[in-house]
Amino acid sequence: MRMVMGVMVLGQLLMRILLAAHAVDRLAAARRILRDVPLIDGHNDLPWNIRKFLKNQLRDFRFEDLKGSQPWSQSAWSHTDLRRLKEGMVAAQFWSAYVPCSSQHLDSVQLALEQIDLIRRLVNKHSQHMVVVTTAEGIEKAHKEHRLASLIGVEGGHAVGTSLAVLRMFYELGTRYLTLTHTCNTPWADCSTADEPGQVPHVGGLSRFGKSVVWEMNRLGMMVDLSHVSVPTMLDAMAVSKAPVIFSHSSAHALCNSSRNVPDHALRLLAQSGGIVMVSFYPHFVSCGERSTLDDVVAHINHVRKVAGTNHVGLGAGYDGINLTPAGLEDVSKYPELFAELLAQGWSEGDIQKLAGLNLIRVFKSVEQIRDRMAADGMEPLEEDIPNEDILGRDYCRYNLKHHLAITP
Repeated sequence: MRMVMGVMVLGQLLMRILLAAHAVDRLAAARRILRDVPLIDGHNDLPWNIRKFLKNQLRDFRFEDLKGSQPWSQSAWSHTDLRRLKEGMVAAQFWSAYVPCSSQHLDSVQLALEQIDLIRRLVNKHSQHMVVVTTAEGIEKAHKEHRLASLIGVEGGHAVGTSLAVLRMFYELGTRYLTLTHTCNTPWADCSTADEPGQVPHVGGLSRFGKSVVWEMNRLGMMVDLSHVSVPTMLDAMAVSKAPVIFSHSSAHALCNSSRNVPDHALRLLAQSGGIVMVSFYPHFVSCGERSTLDDVVAHINHVRKVAGTNHVGLGAGYDGINLTPAGLEDVSKYPELFAELLAQGWSEGDIQKLAGLNLIRVFKSVEQIRDRMAADGMEPLEEDIPNEDILGRDYCRYNLKHHLAITP
């Protein structure tokens, strides 16, 4: 009997050793894949934390390693620094120039400009490790140079102040996606809270001006980001946009019925138009609760893959903008573990390359191609109708236009 028990224990021990060896092999394979292709994350809110904690002052900001620095080491919102980005093999990061909804119709444009300035200053301060990138080709070049490609996304359409001129200037400053709404409606687009029970849509999707925002983004070569928008806004934007759209940090509604997630019928339309959903790691969007795991995130990735296809899924964790993280994905250093698990579940190396970054690069290049085609067709910057009753909250009287319009035939 003792001999039998001994054999069983030995067998279990050997099995554990074998499984551990396989896990090590898969992690090594994941790291090799990420050396070959850039890992691109669609959304990181570190710039807003710098504003909260340091009032955008970078003099004493030790981005090399924040784990031992106050207040970062004690904050549930802090998941990112250069050391952990390197450990996680992140090759390209979209930094969010977030603008709170409380600033709408007030100082949202100024706040967005200050956050864009912060991102550029942060990158310039660490130019040995980071570089501002504005093209798909730039991401590939930075990956070869072993520098973190840093891209800018403005989060919240209210940041443009209902002005196409402001949108164009954001592009000139390096912004390469605009999230059409945040947690508030704009005068021209409904946010995701409009889909919640008891809520009444403000616009019912995109207004006429909202559609002109999408057209102008197509003309500029700026990606249309539909995270945070209502389902009717998603559908309107995909119908209007000539270029593929993105969800920079959203998950699958079928697995967690948060209004922030993407329903299956929108996933199918997204696949038809060539877009991408970059899966969020926030537990409230993953498990609809305060606790989730790496396996829960994998389930969302697999669902988007199943419904939309392998070519239409990416990663947009939302680190530094969330105070809860999945077990196993506690910060930006944990990405290789995620890819190792996908390998364990039978994902091919080619499909993992697409998820890691090739899908986003394909979308980005398509957006650039649409821009070039519109330019070749002679498409000029869109001009707003004045007065434009479609734009609520825009006070044209400040420009004495009423008098001008009264005397102009």
